Amino acid sequence: MHPASTYRVQVRPGFDLAATAELADYLAALGVSHLYTAPLLTAAPGSAHGYDVVDHAHVNPQLGGEQGRQRLVAALRAAGLGLVVDIVPNHVGVAVPPANPAWWDVLRHGRDSAYADWFDIDWSRPRILLPVLGDDPAALDELKVVGDELRYYDHRFPLRPGTADGDPREVHDRQHYELVSWRRGNSEINYRRFFAIAELAGLRVEDRSVFEATHRELLRWYAAGELSGIRVDHPDGLRDPAGYLRRLSAAAPDAWLVVEKILETGEELPDWPVAGTTGYDALREVCGVFVDRAGEPAFTRLDEELTGAPSDWPGQVHRGKREAATRLLAAELTRLARLAPDVATPADVEDTLAEIAACFPVYRSYLPDGFDHLSRALAAAERRRPELAGVIEALRPRLSHPDDELAVRFEQYTGAVMAKGVEDTAYYRYSRFTALNEVGGDPGSFGVSVPDFHAAAAARQRRWPAGMTALSTHDTKRAEDVRARLAVLSEIPALWKAAVHRWTALAPLSSEAPLSCEAPLSSEAPLSSEAPPSSEAPPSSEAPPSSEAPLSHEASSDAGLAHLLWQAVVGAWPIERERLHAYAEKAAREAATSTSWTDPDPDFERELHGLVDAVYDDPALRADLTAFVAAITAAGWSNSLSQKLVQLTMPGVPDVYQGTELWDFSLVDPDNRRPVDFAARRDLLARLDDGWQPAVDRTGAAKLLVTSRALRLRRERPELFTGYRPVTADGPAAAHVVAFDRGADSDGAITVATRLPHALHRRGGWGDTRLPLPPRGYTDVLTGRRFAGHDLPGGAVALADLLNPYPVALLSP
Repeated sequence: MHPASTYRVQVRPGFDLAATAELADYLAALGVSHLYTAPLLTAAPGSAHGYDVVDHAHVNPQLGGEQGRQRLVAALRAAGLGLVVDIVPNHVGVAVPPANPAWWDVLRHGRDSAYADWFDIDWSRPRILLPVLGDDPAALDELKVVGDELRYYDHRFPLRPGTADGDPREVHDRQHYELVSWRRGNSEINYRRFFAIAELAGLRVEDRSVFEATHRELLRWYAAGELSGIRVDHPDGLRDPAGYLRRLSAAAPDAWLVVEKILETGEELPDWPVAGTTGYDALREVCGVFVDRAGEPAFTRLDEELTGAPSDWPGQVHRGKREAATRLLAAELTRLARLAPDVATPADVEDTLAEIAACFPVYRSYLPDGFDHLSRALAAAERRRPELAGVIEALRPRLSHPDDELAVRFEQYTGAVMAKGVEDTAYYRYSRFTALNEVGGDPGSFGVSVPDFHAAAAARQRRWPAGMTALSTHDTKRAEDVRARLAVLSEIPALWKAAVHRWTALAPLSSEAPLSCEAPLSSEAPLSSEAPPSSEAPPSSEAPPSSEAPLSHEASSDAGLAHLLWQAVVGAWPIERERLHAYAEKAAREAATSTSWTDPDPDFERELHGLVDAVYDDPALRADLTAFVAAITAAGWSNSLSQKLVQLTMPGVPDVYQGTELWDFSLVDPDNRRPVDFAARRDLLARLDDGWQPAVDRTGAAKLLVTSRALRLRRERPELFTGYRPVTADGPAAAHVVAFDRGADSDGAITVATRLPHALHRRGGWGDTRLPLPPRGYTDVLTGRRFAGHDLPGGAVALADLLNPYPVALLSP
């Protein structure tokens, strides 16, 4: 049986299993049915996220070990909650070899290791290449032999038996591995990685023995009745996702299985034995329906004015993917090309495969599923590069055959190309309207129409009613409330353009020319003078080394980055200075146009940090920015409450990311993994349960009210959420409401939410806009007020009455 809802907790060394167990009573009171945790198996020492598992046989001792897990299970049972855990079948952590027994054994014994088949290693190279040395030709001089280990500073590696005697360089040359500069990893590494991260080595989980060894502990929990559901991380990296999921489903037949599968717009999830995805598709639809699509032309013009180039999302995607395909993933590309030695020269085969991958419209195919996507990619590659037509035609039959090794590995490759080229590159370069630059999003499609939202929700109810839905995750680029506030900008493009011109004139970035200072901020009265609260703690210093060297420095790139930063500032304001510095540096390095992770440009980054400091230190700039945010804050709060209620009540199993039951103005990780003040949330929930009716203000209590009441209704009255039917308003402001009835054969819960609140305010409110209600009586669970269709004129309720004092209502029969 699937959960009614889940609550995601980033269990980590700083908030371990014991601390998580202490949340059980709060989560039960909040209304969720299941706790959903980050990975719990032993991860690399010091891991802050748990996705670098090193030992599948034990619970992470940094989290409290098996004793801590048992304590958590007991607490959840006492509170009537179930447990869903995140698992990582695709890869393991190898950054600290002694911590990973299987990897250590492979390094010691090479192909003779009992674990050699665990890893996807290209053994055509005599030694396993480990890119860990400094970028110095003399780095090997720092090697030391200590007992039966070879050491390089803090790095420890096992010695092949019988090779301990001799000069450290000579000892190194006799090992099954070769230590090389970290810069050689992307082009020469000979084991499959997670994306471009050498510290995460791909597993061959398609091998039954590997599956059983790496899932034995997890399935023990399931057999003991201590595990209700499993979230599968990154299935696109697997050789055979469908086969893996069939095996997992057979091993845990009653478990709720969801997959972290990112679907592009219009893409269908394959017919796998799972409940659905982890909800990025739902996120795109929910957030998109609160964007004013009429703002697109103005934002496109502004983007072109700022950058001096056409606003070209498809072009950005192709460029980002092409770079990822040929630079970050060069080693994988070389390995692919070696599988087609008779087609053309290796260089031409690599060029062609990279072009096809750059043209691939989705993350990957699952042949024979997704053959149409492959056909589209082949056709697009031929249009872009007609000189490659002959090679494309020669590769076509091989890439189309599900059992061809080239096709199998190409499927794994395209997913990594998409993730690195789009999520981690193009999203930071294309800044037209960054509320859309989200995992699973489509920045080229400016929002979602109400009819399209309803159609998608109805389709989800038909096909994947038990799939997860989400608004924020540990991987989202910005928190849900940041996106909700940014959505307001789509309603006021002229005001936004003027603000960006003023701020850029006051704090230009690098070589971009200062723009003329246009009209001041509109004197239109702000919707609220209050501003959202700052978040609790600064981010960690963790930064993923994910990008290659920057492109040539261009003013247009700087202007685009500056526009991205201004949107981040407005979306998260007020934000602590150190958090904004960390975000700006990460965004610039991910964009990799003027600086990068591998080759930081100190001069450019100094100017970048100067822009950030100006936000705080220039009184005129800070006052102007603060006034602008104050003018849109209330509308942002309205969007936040509306999208939250829609997500919590739409078809699917809603997930609440830790802390987002109050306002959350986090940016990308690690900013969104900061500590959560659960004590404050407990206190506010207790006040709500004592009858407090909070205002929509900086406390965020109104969001907690919406979250808790929606979650409780779903848990306590699931029969009200078994169907889907749009409810259409009538009147002058009908375009400002999105509403639906979740009943199937009888009346169900009715969700009513406000959209485009700034324009609604400017037009004077709801006027005589009304919403039809069925004859039977309904109670708004947010306010306790009663509405009955038969007592209302024409059987319809005035939205001015219903949506007061909140911009949302949840009606229960």
